[in-house]
Amino acid sequence: MPEGHSVHRITRQFQRNFVGHRVTVTSPQGRFAAGAEQLDGQTITDARAVGKQMFLEFDHGLWLRIHLGLYGAWDFNGEILMDATMASANGRMGQTNQHGTELPPRLAGPTFDVDGENSIFSIGAPRSTRVRMSEREKEIDFTDTFPPEPVGQVRVRLLTDTVCADLRGPTACEVLDPAQVAAVLARLGPDPELDNTPEAEERFVTVVRKKPTPIGRLLMDQSVVSGIGNVYRAEMLFRAGLNPHTPGKSLGDDTVRALWQDWAHLLHIGVATGQMMTMDKLEGAGYRRAMKHRADRHWVYKREGLPCRVCGTHIVLEEMAARKLYWCPRCQA
Repeated sequence: MPEGHSVHRITRQFQRNFVGHRVTVTSPQGRFAAGAEQLDGQTITDARAVGKQMFLEFDHGLWLRIHLGLYGAWDFNGEILMDATMASANGRMGQTNQHGTELPPRLAGPTFDVDGENSIFSIGAPRSTRVRMSEREKEIDFTDTFPPEPVGQVRVRLLTDTVCADLRGPTACEVLDPAQVAAVLARLGPDPELDNTPEAEERFVTVVRKKPTPIGRLLMDQSVVSGIGNVYRAEMLFRAGLNPHTPGKSLGDDTVRALWQDWAHLLHIGVATGQMMTMDKLEGAGYRRAMKHRADRHWVYKREGLPCRVCGTHIVLEEMAARKLYWCPRCQA
């Protein structure tokens, strides 16, 4: 499932390329036809990300809420203006870096990892060489024709004169009024990329320290903290040396605050690079290798049965909160 950093990156794409523009809204697949009709022809006035959810505001007061879930993803095409934290130049966004797009030196090249975890052009569910893993779609052919023909099950298409965004496979795609948006937001925990104030930190600390629930479950609870998914959960717990089964209420104040601060740190890196980089102080060839290969940028995630990078104990795999949990029984004892 795309985690919080991906949704923030998507939102920045919309802030740069769609906010302030009138959009044509359609549902090539047909499943969102009624919602598309409510939004078609309106101007997007705001784009917000909170955790794993994105909200687009339109000038007639309605909002589009998107939750990508396990299989959702956005594909962009057209004359895209990239966010400064994602790339430093403009260019037509296609399958490869062939249309004049330039990346900052630190991100050039390694941005495209071999696992398909990140792409500037398409953000969301995993894919391999532009093939949607969940739908086994044919390869998307980016050409000079604009807008391109919809490929596969496109739930909603947002189109301006120069930019096109196609959404496939979301868990949620719905039109809401302001009161309904406020109700959704009220159920979500704090997101440090949106609000990293002492008040947001205190809210997280207070909730965790009241709960008998294992910390491995609390970090995945979007009402406790927004944006953390399976990868960040495993990596944060290892970095903190915490047993995933430790009840939240048994953790010390400083420990919980450190978790919040580490989440803010890792999330910011993820937004900037597009990849869940959880190993610090990598430089040179080590950094480039980690940007390209997932196996070289995580401590425990997907390393079951392999020796811990610190103590050599085999990494354990178990299920928690209906998701796979990876941890070191020695370093996290």
